[in-house]
Amino acid sequence: MGLTFSVLASGSTGNAVFVETEEHSFLVDAGLSGKQMEALFAKIDRDMGKLSGLLVTHEHSDHIKGVGIVARKYNLPIYANEKTWAAMDGLIGKIPLEQRFTFETETVKSFGALDIESFGVSHDAAEPMFYIFHHGGKKLVLITDTGYVSDRMKGIISNADAFVFESNHDVQMLRMGRYPWNIKRRILSDVGHVSNEDAAIAMSEVIGDQTKRIYLAHLSQDNNMKDLAKMSVTQTLQSRGVIVGEQVELYDTDPKNPTALTAV
Repeated sequence: MGLTFSVLASGSTGNAVFVETEEHSFLVDAGLSGKQMEALFAKIDRDMGKLSGLLVTHEHSDHIKGVGIVARKYNLPIYANEKTWAAMDGLIGKIPLEQRFTFETETVKSFGALDIESFGVSHDAAEPMFYIFHHGGKKLVLITDTGYVSDRMKGIISNADAFVFESNHDVQMLRMGRYPWNIKRRILSDVGHVSNEDAAIAMSEVIGDQTKRIYLAHLSQDNNMKDLAKMSVTQTLQSRGVIVGEQVELYDTDPKNPTALTAV
């Protein structure tokens, strides 16, 4: 089986990613209700009761809405850094001490042959971080909810076999859209979300010989569209010498439907 994953849901209404190896499986974030999470698992024919744990990226509701419910029902260990634990403590209900684990930023935890590496991102949360999964020489990077991709981040995430990469908004749609200016300013800021074009520029600098797949994630329902994101990212990548369809393939993610379980 190797390293396999599905982006269960992605967008401003809720985010969750499933990652498994022969020995372990993890849920990264549970930003939908318990019932919705169970329905998503049914769609990929997986059992939440067999999860090894739940990894949290940050405390925003579109990432933790179902964390407490799911963890209590299935007796799952929850992993988050200390600042995220403090920020989400009043938001996810009571979690028994034996299910609370600390996973600090810029560290690695090993589960058998699977190494999970955390790294910090730039977002307006307590201490947001995302994850890299290393297994059998394969590398899967999850990176959304960041206002920009720093050189430090690029060094950590480069040359992954597969990326789940934020492509949040089209700048023109956002500027012309219905959001109040303070929210627009937040999204466009260094602690907001990356645009299609900025995401593609960052992608062009981290794509390596191993890179085969990029999943465009966390698209804004108001300020982006799948076709627009794919077109914009493709054009920017190709202008920077990365040929989509030859070197790498781009894939959509969806707020309600999981991507097919795919080996990295």
